[in-house]
Amino acid sequence: MSRRNRYLLLACKFLIMATFEVNLGMASEKPFETFDPNKSRNWSFFTDGVMGGVSSGKAFFGKSGLDNFVRLEGRVSTANNGGFIQIRHSLTKYLDNDIKGISLKVRGNGEVYYVFIRTTSTLLPWQFYNASFKTSKNWKVIKLNLKEFQPSSSFLRKKIKSSSIKSIGIVAYGRDHEANIDISEIYFFK
Repeated sequence: MSRRNRYLLLACKFLIMATFEVNLGMASEKPFETFDPNKSRNWSFFTDGVMGGVSSGKAFFGKSGLDNFVRLEGRVSTANNGGFIQIRHSLTKYLDNDIKGISLKVRGNGEVYYVFIRTTSTLLPWQFYNASFKTSKNWKVIKLNLKEFQPSSSFLRKKIKSSSIKSIGIVAYGRDHEANIDISEIYFFK
C-alpha cells in the first residue's frame, strides 16, 4: 500500500471515529423540549398569587434567529409571604432510571434562576427539589446534575430518582427582583 493510500485510510478511520463519538454524545442526551411551535405546549404559568403573594408576570413563546424559546418575565416580590413566578411542565411519561441531569440553553438579565423538580414523593405544593443557575445576556448551556438538587424539606428523600420525576419548573424565586429569562432547549442527559 502506498504512503498516500495509508494516509487516506487513516483519514477515513479518523472521520468514522469522530462521527461515531459525536453520535454517541448526542445519544446520551434525551430531548425534552425545544419549544417547536408546531408541537403542543404543555407549559403552565403561575405566580405566588395562588397563595396570596403579589408577584406578577407572564410567559410567552418567541423566536430569536434559529432558536425557539419561552420567556418568563415579571416582578418577583416577597411581600405578603410571596416570592416567585414560574413556568412548569408536567411529564406525560416517566423518565429512564439512568438519567443523571438536566441541560438547559438559556439567556437572561444576569439574575439567578432555579429549576424546580417535583417527584411522585412531593405531595404538598411547597415540596420540591431545586438547583440554581445564573444567566447572562448571551445564550449558554447550563448542565445541572440531579445530585445538585436540594430538597425543600427534610421530609423528602435526599436524592432524586429520575424515574420518579413528574414535573419540571423554571422559576424566578426567593427575593425581590425583575425576572427576564429565555429558555430555548431542555435535555435530560445520562
